[in-house]
Amino acid sequence: MTTRLYYTDASLLSFTARVAELADDGRRVYLDRTALYPTSGGQPHDLGALAGVPVVDVVDEDDRVAHVLAAPLSAAVGDEVAGTVDAARRLDHRQQHTGQHLLSAVFADLFGHETLSVHFGAESSTLDLGAERVPREALLAAEARANALVAENRPVQVTFEDAAAATGLRKPSGRTGTIRIVEIAGVDRSACGGTHMDATGGIGAVLLRRVERVRQATRVEFLCGLRAVRRARADYDALSAVAAGFSTAVDEAPAAVRAQGEQLRAARDRVELLGESLAAHEARAHWDAAVPDADGVRRVVRWADDGAGVESLTALARAITALPRTLFVGAARTPAAALLVATSADSDRDANALLRAALAAHGGRGGGSARLAQGRLPDIGALERAVDAIK
Repeated sequence: MTTRLYYTDASLLSFTARVAELADDGRRVYLDRTALYPTSGGQPHDLGALAGVPVVDVVDEDDRVAHVLAAPLSAAVGDEVAGTVDAARRLDHRQQHTGQHLLSAVFADLFGHETLSVHFGAESSTLDLGAERVPREALLAAEARANALVAENRPVQVTFEDAAAATGLRKPSGRTGTIRIVEIAGVDRSACGGTHMDATGGIGAVLLRRVERVRQATRVEFLCGLRAVRRARADYDALSAVAAGFSTAVDEAPAAVRAQGEQLRAARDRVELLGESLAAHEARAHWDAAVPDADGVRRVVRWADDGAGVESLTALARAITALPRTLFVGAARTPAAALLVATSADSDRDANALLRAALAAHGGRGGGSARLAQGRLPDIGALERAVDAIK
């Protein structure tokens, strides 16, 4: 059995212990006690070292803890070894985990939203709340309340109580016997085995970001402490770069982006109208130049400009097949060998059938409707043969 020192002192970063067992040629070490936290309850494991050898994983094995090392430990069973805990990683995990308890309590208190699950990630963490929707106003209120409680520096206390007698828990533990309870004074009581700050002030800033629907729940991304500071700095740098691109102040950047977006939408609409007008002109010219076949159908073949793709011929295809009794064949050599077939409604020709027959005969794939269809061929040679077959 391993005595877990982090249960009673989450700030402990160095310790000594005796080797209880060695496995995997000394790379898997069991100690009589440890301050290194194993992956458990959603919280990632600590990193650190044993006798100077890096610890790369810490595994919870019921009543004992396994320490997975980067190299064999030069020690025998019964030897005393010194252990250290990576201070930055431990602080980060303590801030995120205590911040999660605080946020879960705040969402429950303000809005009645139960925390269904938690995920602690390397860059950010998430809460899944039992609510189909969390509006922006609620998110801001929860963030403000959490940060106010951080500023109050409420004590965070760890106690060990009998599960049957423990009261006031935010969520039933489902365990029996003695349970470890983490309590934020006047805010939250939760059964938890993780590492936490000694007071809410240690959590630092609480930042809520993305919100997304996940089945019947709402997932809220959050960052606490130094993570929140780093993210806020990155966000500000990104916004500053946007502002510089618009030659405006940071506070005016959102308005500048909106104005630019409106101008771009207006310009795109104008380009589309001009494109349709040009396509109509070009369509008429091609239709006039085409000689009707014995059935009175005019066939028009157009090759796309290099690199433009067959999609660049779609507007022309629609314009020309709006004219009477027309079959249009469009082709592009780059960026891929592609073929487009379009027919007018009165042509008695099925664009999809014509395309599929040509593709099948030359190793291509694709499809569409009776009026417009397109596909790809394995190479330019096959494309040229397919075009010749249709026209």
